[in-house]
This record gives sequence, C-alpha cells and structure tokens, in this order.
Amino acid sequence: MTTYVGERRTPRMGGLNFTYLSLEIRRILRNRRTLFFILIMPAAFFLLFGLPQKGQHLDNGQPVAGYIMISLAVYGAMVATTSGGAGVAVERAQGWSRQLRLTPLRPSAYIATKVLSAMTLGLAAVIVEFVVGGVAGVRMPMHVWVLAGLAAWIGSLVFAAFGLFIGYLVPAENVMQFLGPILAILAMFGGLFVPLEVLPHAFQEIAKWTPVYGIGTIARSPLTGDSVTMTEVVNVIAWTVAFSLGAARLFKRDTARV
Repeated sequence: MTTYVGERRTPRMGGLNFTYLSLEIRRILRNRRTLFFILIMPAAFFLLFGLPQKGQHLDNGQPVAGYIMISLAVYGAMVATTSGGAGVAVERAQGWSRQLRLTPLRPSAYIATKVLSAMTLGLAAVIVEFVVGGVAGVRMPMHVWVLAGLAAWIGSLVFAAFGLFIGYLVPAENVMQFLGPILAILAMFGGLFVPLEVLPHAFQEIAKWTPVYGIGTIARSPLTGDSVTMTEVVNVIAWTVAFSLGAARLFKRDTARV
C-alpha cells in the first residue's frame, strides 16, 4: 500500500499571529532585569533630575520638567526596543531560533514578531514615563503629550533595528554588557541626558550624526516649538535603513548555516 505524505502548508502570514506575539511579549516581561532598565530606571531618572526642575520654564513658557520627561521617554523607548530586538542573540545561543527555522514559521514572520514585540515594549516605556511625569505635576498642552509620545515611540523603530543588528552580531553572553554602555553614551552625546546647547560646539556637531539626535529633537519639537528640519528626518531614516540592512545581511548569513 502506498502512503502519500502531504506537503507541509505554510501558515497564514508566514506564521505571524497574535498568539505567538503575545507569548514573545510575556517571555520578555518575565525578565525582571529587563523591566528594571526599561520601566523603572528612566522613571527614577525623571524623579531625580526632572522633578527638581519643576517650576522652571523654557523660553516659550513650556516646563523644563516636560523637556526632561520627553527626553527620558525617548531613552526608555530606545532601551526597550533595543533589548527586545537583541533577544535574538539569546535564542541563537540556546538553539531556539534554529528550532523555529525547522517549523513552517517564515523568517520574515520571525523578524516581524521580534520588531512588534520590541515596539510594544517601547510603547510601554513611553507610557510609564509620561504617567510618572503627569503624576509628578508636568503640565503640557494635550497635543504636546500626544505628538511627543508618538514621536518617541515610532522613532524607537531605529533601535528595534539596532537591537536585531547587534543580536546577530554579538554573542549572547556579551550582548547586554555590550549594549548598556553604548546606549548610555549615545543618549549622552545625542542630547537626552544633557541639552546639546551646554556642550562644546564640536560635540554638538558630532551629536547630529548619532542615531539618537533625530528622535530626541523630533520628539521634543512639539514642546519647544522648534521646526523639524530635514536633518532630523534624514537622521532617523538613514539610521533605520542602515541597521535594517545590516540586520538583514547578518540574518541571511545566520540562516545559511542551517
């Protein structure tokens, strides 16, 4: 008797679905260290450095505490999305990503799930920072809250791509030790921890080439009233494309080993 083995069908959307995405998010949220750096540390920074500025105002009358809150929301989102994307390093070391590639799950669905879970974490980081700021007394027009929050969140896509790039580049045992100092340095010289105006001119020029500069400037523009220029827009787009292409190349090299 002849037995026919049917072809394994590719699931809809390559395997991308809400169940897989929710499991991925819950897996990340079980990591207490990740939650500390994403949700607690940026909020603590605001209470330490932003709250004492309550009552101070920018030249346009908007609160300085709001400026600091938005900057730290960008920082929280970039840390969240980077750590979410860099999780591929751990899965590669454990052999989990190799196992997934033996299933009908498409590589594109796997990467999309990583990006979506990272962006979900980034959104949570922005919301927590804004809630802490609002409870602490930051008062801004509603459109500033909405536009600044959206800019901080959507702009963090740059670092979701960055996390994937690093995740395929650096061994799992070194990924967090490698990323922590880099993100802190980028935040410092990108104008998130210290206003660029107080830095020497040379550092201000260097800052414009960092992947943090565009996001921070665009996110704060609804508060400061400054116009968004093509410099900031190109900065965000260029770094997103660069990290995405780098991650795609490394991913292709990684999957070629199977």
